[in-house]
Amino acid sequence: MAGLRLDKLRKTFGAVEIIRGVELEIADGEFVVFVGPSGCGKSTLLRMIAGLEDISGGDLFIGGERCNDMEPRDRGIAMVFQSYALYPHLSVYDNMSFGLTLNRTPKAEIEMRVREAARILKLGQLLDRRPAQLSGGQRQRVAIGRAIVRKPRVFLFDEPLSNLDAALRMDMRMEIARLHKELGATMIYVTHDQVEAMTLADKIVVLEGGKVQQVGAPIELYKKPANRFVAGFIGSPKMNFFDVTVTDVASGMATVESAAVAPVSVAAGGLAVGKRAVLGVRPQALRREAMSDRDGTICGTVSLVERLGAETIVSLDTESGARALAAIPQDEIFETGSAVAFRFDPAQAHLFAA
Repeated sequence: MAGLRLDKLRKTFGAVEIIRGVELEIADGEFVVFVGPSGCGKSTLLRMIAGLEDISGGDLFIGGERCNDMEPRDRGIAMVFQSYALYPHLSVYDNMSFGLTLNRTPKAEIEMRVREAARILKLGQLLDRRPAQLSGGQRQRVAIGRAIVRKPRVFLFDEPLSNLDAALRMDMRMEIARLHKELGATMIYVTHDQVEAMTLADKIVVLEGGKVQQVGAPIELYKKPANRFVAGFIGSPKMNFFDVTVTDVASGMATVESAAVAPVSVAAGGLAVGKRAVLGVRPQALRREAMSDRDGTICGTVSLVERLGAETIVSLDTESGARALAAIPQDEIFETGSAVAFRFDPAQAHLFAA
């Protein structure tokens, strides 16, 4: 296995810069997830690591070795794509062994590697079947098995679960997490699904506009987002944002208020009196409150209720016209059109410069 280092990595297509000086360290055996919205550059960055895209600037090191001009086959990586890319006329065994056969690996070693990968992925009973006889999850396991038999230094996954239904995605997430634990391999995983990112990653890299916005453990990004983009992207439902004005600053705390939020004191974040700011509050931090103007109270009219059993999602139209979402951890009844108030703990709020 091997670690990776990305040193001011850049990628341009003509005059358009897609990857803008990405710097990143990935430790040996770490599971890192690149996450971000469509067009943020995460798949392009993965393809640069794989050698499928040329590097326009900066340096890529795998296991301490500079790989900018190295052929993909020589980098010691294996990639699993969004599409399974299996040969329909070959059996599961032959699909998994195809790359080894091309490399003229001895038959006995091919047999050993394929059988071991089949054991890890629970494909032992399916080796004689063809892809058309498999389910979507089984096909994806075959694609992963084809990568495992190569014994790569680094595994690369490019949105491998996006073609599966919700139940299969959950099953495959657990399979990949178990696989990482069993192999102890360095894995880089690209997804736009933050649930996959939060559940799989040792470390999440949030990308936007070809730049790294924040790197950290999943819970760190959730509790201490570096900026408004990360705060809005990590977490479901997404964080509520309210335009506020700073009315007082004392002892590192700023009092903010707006037409939507009653005056509340939160960590100042370096803001001065009179400055415009954005207050972020997660839907899970809101709790139903009797109608009042107490600190941290948000009042409005219920416009939509989603009762999901384990929780209830309430959409609230405030007097200022801003919309707020509250995630109530029980099956509570709210009447559409009724006036309600929610309160949050100021310690759980985030303040961003406007």
